[in-house]
Amino acid sequence: MENLVKSGLAILLLLCLTDMPYGYYQLVRFIATAVFIYLAALQKTTGSELLFFIYLLLAALFQPFLKVSLGRQLWNVADVAVAVFLLATVFMQKPKQ
Repeated sequence: MENLVKSGLAILLLLCLTDMPYGYYQLVRFIATAVFIYLAALQKTTGSELLFFIYLLLAALFQPFLKVSLGRQLWNVADVAVAVFLLATVFMQKPKQ
């Protein structure tokens, strides 16, 4: 389930590179914040402290209430970097025993 959520969010973030209505970006911010809080909670109980803090920082970056104004170009770079990071954690994750 965790890998499906990460992959889905990565796809949503990569779709932000296309020309979408502003409401789509708002929706992605809400979804990303919720997903990063969920992933942080999972890491807190079963995983790495480093990933826990990374997910919390990403939740703070994407949260829709106090917007971080990076501009379109920097947001595109951030979206791609975070999508690559999420996909890397999917493929580099150790199998659970």
